[in-house]
Amino acid sequence: MSDVGIAGGRIRSFVERIEHIEAEIAELNEGKKEVFAEAKGEGFDIKIIKEIIKLRKQDENERDEHETLLDLYMRAMDNSEPEEAEAKAA
Repeated sequence: MSDVGIAGGRIRSFVERIEHIEAEIAELNEGKKEVFAEAKGEGFDIKIIKEIIKLRKQDENERDEHETLLDLYMRAMDNSEPEEAEAKAA
């Protein structure tokens, strides 16, 4: 079968660029792991650091809405009876 007008060189260029980006991402992810390991080594809680990173990505309104809903749901749970007690009462 012939080339059918497909620009093989152009396809190769895209593939190689993507492979290069994937290699850079792998290197960056390794660097990220190292920073987390360093923070953990100094006694910091990694889950909290990840939560801070997540919160900093949100805009202020989104963060406020999240905190309000979280507080609302927590208070609703605290003010309700456990399901076992509700099932026994029924």
